[in-house]
Amino acid sequence: MKRFYLSFLIYFLIYKVDAQTYIQNVTVVDVINKKLIPDQTIVISQNIISDIKPAKKIKIPQNADIINGNGKFLMPGMTDTHIHFFQSGGLYARPDALDLRKHVPYDKEINWVHQNMEDFLLRYLKSGITSMIDVGSTYNFLALRDSFSKKTNLPTVYMAGPLITTYEPEAFKNLDKDEPLKLVASAEEAKKYVQEQLPYKPDLIKIWYIVMANPKEMEAEAKKYEPIVKMVIEEAHKNNLKVAVHATERITAQIAVQNGADFLVHDIEDEVVPDNFVKLLKDKKVVLSPTLTVADNYYKTYAQKNNYNSYELENANPLAIGSMYDLKHLSDSADSLMINKLKKRFNLPQVNAQIGKKDSIRSMNLKKLSDGGVTIAVGTDAGNIGTQHATSFIAELNAMKKSGMNNWQVLQSATINPVKIFNKENTSGSITTGKIADLVLLNSNPVENLDNLTQIDMVFKNGQPLASDKIVKATPENLVQQQVNGYNARNIDAFLEPYAEDIELYIFPNKLLSKGKEAMRKDYSGMFERMPDLHCEITNRIINGNFVIDKESVSGMKKSGKVEATAVYEIKNNKISKVYFIQ
Repeated sequence: MKRFYLSFLIYFLIYKVDAQTYIQNVTVVDVINKKLIPDQTIVISQNIISDIKPAKKIKIPQNADIINGNGKFLMPGMTDTHIHFFQSGGLYARPDALDLRKHVPYDKEINWVHQNMEDFLLRYLKSGITSMIDVGSTYNFLALRDSFSKKTNLPTVYMAGPLITTYEPEAFKNLDKDEPLKLVASAEEAKKYVQEQLPYKPDLIKIWYIVMANPKEMEAEAKKYEPIVKMVIEEAHKNNLKVAVHATERITAQIAVQNGADFLVHDIEDEVVPDNFVKLLKDKKVVLSPTLTVADNYYKTYAQKNNYNSYELENANPLAIGSMYDLKHLSDSADSLMINKLKKRFNLPQVNAQIGKKDSIRSMNLKKLSDGGVTIAVGTDAGNIGTQHATSFIAELNAMKKSGMNNWQVLQSATINPVKIFNKENTSGSITTGKIADLVLLNSNPVENLDNLTQIDMVFKNGQPLASDKIVKATPENLVQQQVNGYNARNIDAFLEPYAEDIELYIFPNKLLSKGKEAMRKDYSGMFERMPDLHCEITNRIINGNFVIDKESVSGMKKSGKVEATAVYEIKNNKISKVYFIQ
């Protein structure tokens, strides 16, 4: 009997070691050589791509897991090289930029993002983003990174500690291990703060190189901080850490690169860069992340012009994206003067012209840098107000294309280029034998249309196949909030997506109003068209198992006043199956 169990154990271990996954008859997206290779079979052994051959040349053993890739496209997992987990992407993420702490205290916001980091990670994975670089976090988030790193089915997170900065807003002071910034006034302090981070094992060091000066004085003021920048870079490199630098002016970026910066996390926005700047970045092998959309997301928020599409409404964290609609009812609050001033200002033609000028400079610089041979890596700056984690990625890619990069260049910026930041070209970033099996199986050709990157069938993380629609858990609260967001956006598809096909609506307790999703589509489509100011504020929410009870205040339905109601949502099989309205 002992011999039998020993034999069985040996067989089991051998089987597990030799167990392989075969992705059969798939078209490989070769981002290095910029070509599509049809009819390939990819062999995954444990977490490694062990073989790639034409489908006819690979014999598949009986015990293998086979995934049919016929008609599908396999590309490397993507990387967002600029995110911030300490920021939610919601309205309350940056009290230094929009101070609404009277409504949501900042400690409550911080606690919420701590609790939802894993949800963000799963949403990135669902979007085909298998790695991300958090270029500025906190000591508490470095600890969270460590806890999640043990889960091999989650994205890989590279993370910097608190930003070493020349400027610190009041809102971020005295937060202990939740403090995202470390203000330095001297080279000695700069060295101290790099050393302070080392026990937390950051993957890189970040400098927030902020210079408050008018254009005529910018260069002189920037050079005053050069000893600090130089010391941070020297001390980081001494400890084998790369250095990322926030530098949006040509002179600050130039000083940073001349002193050894490895990674510029924004494009230049104050001037069209000269040829010698392009040559400097190329010669120094600096990677640049342009972050083209994040600033506009702030401006759209201030102007109350956020217009999230169905993909964003259905895939972003519902509570984070839902907070963006709060400005509608906060306009009647104690902060109404500030909110309405912002709305008026950011709808002025002259302000929009200034914004357009900066956008144009960023786009021209990206095109010039890319054409000049500088390594470009896509980054969203997700977490900032209005820039949602995971779903902002596709908008950033399309903005890069609009700037003049072709689709292959954009795909390289999302796959093979980011791995150069940490010198991992030999282990990841492309579909190559011997590399880590972080892969995305698409239903449509991404080279033909970048929007096809949202048409994901499966994601492979460390060789583990994960069905896209199973990655993010549909909680009752998220489902209900998602339909609230669709309602406030007057987007009928996003509104209906969380509902079951046989949804039933009742006046409590048992008066049936309608049955079926198509009946809802007919009723609500007309309402959305007729009522452009429709807005639902959730004034109270109770969650009890698979029931969510919302106290709702709905405006925009009548010429004056609000409609107050209570809705009870029942969830079954990850969909809203019944709704009871209590009047």
